[in-house]
Amino acid sequence: MNINPSNKKALVALAIGGFGIGLTEFVIMGILTEVSGALGITIPQAGHFIAAYALGVVVGAPLLTGLGAKLSPKKMLFLLMIWFTVFNTLSGLANGYGSLLFLRFLSGIPHGAFFGIGAVVATKLAKKGKSAQAISIMFSGLTIANVIGVPIGTYLGQQFSWSVSFYLVGVVGLLALGSIYLWMPKIEIEASEKEVSVTKGLKNSELWALIALTTIGTGGFFAWYSYVAPLITEVAGLPEHFVGYAMMLAGLGMVFGNFMGAKMAELFSPLKAVIISLSIMCAILLLNMLIATNPYVLMAMTFVIGAVSFTVATPIQMAIINTSKGSEMLGSSMNQSAFNMGNASGAYLAGLPIAFGYGIIYSSLVGACLAFAGVGIAVGILVFRKRREMKYRKMAISC
Repeated sequence: MNINPSNKKALVALAIGGFGIGLTEFVIMGILTEVSGALGITIPQAGHFIAAYALGVVVGAPLLTGLGAKLSPKKMLFLLMIWFTVFNTLSGLANGYGSLLFLRFLSGIPHGAFFGIGAVVATKLAKKGKSAQAISIMFSGLTIANVIGVPIGTYLGQQFSWSVSFYLVGVVGLLALGSIYLWMPKIEIEASEKEVSVTKGLKNSELWALIALTTIGTGGFFAWYSYVAPLITEVAGLPEHFVGYAMMLAGLGMVFGNFMGAKMAELFSPLKAVIISLSIMCAILLLNMLIATNPYVLMAMTFVIGAVSFTVATPIQMAIINTSKGSEMLGSSMNQSAFNMGNASGAYLAGLPIAFGYGIIYSSLVGACLAFAGVGIAVGILVFRKRREMKYRKMAISC
């Protein structure tokens, strides 16, 4: 890796935090059936816990980034992980729909700020021209969580109690706290970052277009992944323990896709890489509808969909950071809000055809439509940029 050796441990610390975040965000999808049964609610109602966590991310990302702007990145990351550890552990003690919904909301609040600040820190730790690789290392924690953490958490939740899955998250949170304290260097942030210009960010129309792109485009993945457990058991007819295997395959795909996305961001512009990723995602989700009843092909497709979906993560994060110059941490955190708005909207929209009796398989169709809409937004941003450049050139010539 072309990363300064002295900074590798710091990137590993960010990856461990990402592992914990990935575990809590995705393990709920593997134990959706157990949670709904234990609390006496329907599967679509249990899907509200996914949305509540995502809403916490949406609220917390810009709020905590702004409030902590004057703190050093190391101190802010440490405080965020304390919050994360406490409320995820408490989630395991919830005894009803309302209490778990509230605790899932609180658990999600530090997520966006951690990844948003962490992404900017990663670029500062990287060698010149290797920012995409550094960001992908941080996100690798989230993807590896889907290979190791989520299957283990799903197994424990199915064999013992869904609460055990959240206790496991708490343990990872403690490991992240220790690694940040020991390995993260003190990084000086620029004066512009300390001031965090919210007004400047709100006036940046391209930033808002990218936020919409992340929300809608990545919603395609979450529309499929939110209901992967019933897709495996009810549509493909596989035993329940295959859910863990499927999520492990999806996680392996995410690990592969995450680093492929970093390479794509280096080969193409970040936004062009996003267009390629979302176009393939749209096609692959439509194909998934046709093969979902075949258990063997469906299991293979979980790897493919996971890989394609996570080629988006690093390029879109880089596009956001490049667009929000002067307030990179705020913009980066807002993008994490957008990812989780995609999580919430994808889960909700995919649940509608299920609630109306059209079947689990239609979650893939909803996902394909969202990915296609994301492509449209990305193309629109590129067209806008080209017209703006032509306008500036004409003005320069006329002068």
